[in-house]
Amino acid sequence: MKKLFILSIVLVLFTACQEQSKRYTQQSPEIETVKKAIQQYNAKNYDTSFYADTCKTYFNSDKFMTVEETMSFHKANENYYSSRGFTDNDPEYEMVVTDDGETWVNCWLEWKGTMKETGKEITMPVHLTYRFADGKIVRQLGYWDPTEVILELQAIEASKKELSKEEAEASK
Repeated sequence: MKKLFILSIVLVLFTACQEQSKRYTQQSPEIETVKKAIQQYNAKNYDTSFYADTCKTYFNSDKFMTVEETMSFHKANENYYSSRGFTDNDPEYEMVVTDDGETWVNCWLEWKGTMKETGKEITMPVHLTYRFADGKIVRQLGYWDPTEVILELQAIEASKKELSKEEAEASK
């Protein structure tokens, strides 16, 4: 009986001392990396050091962009906004480790932009998710509803066409 008791204690101590891996957390180095990437985006500093060279980015699409294409995408969109970025309004971050051992960071953010041409402010929720391997982002997905931005850009284009048409008629 004494041996069984000692064996039980040893077994409990052994299992208690084994490191349990976290499958879900709201604090991790990967989350801090995502926060830094968001800060860099807000500062219009397109730092690619967070990304693996082979990273694939999918923004509202099943077609991916390379790291360079993603940075070009952001820079090209700068032309439309006098200001833009993620707000500090209740951001949420979580890291999960899947059953397959993949590490993902999910975040839910609020994005706000002011259209350069009209001054209209647009605010929208955005969901971003990042897969990590060896401390680098290897996959990035972003989901948001761009309808309001697209409609505003279409209205700006229509206004420019109408103005050009009026100028052409006035010069006759």
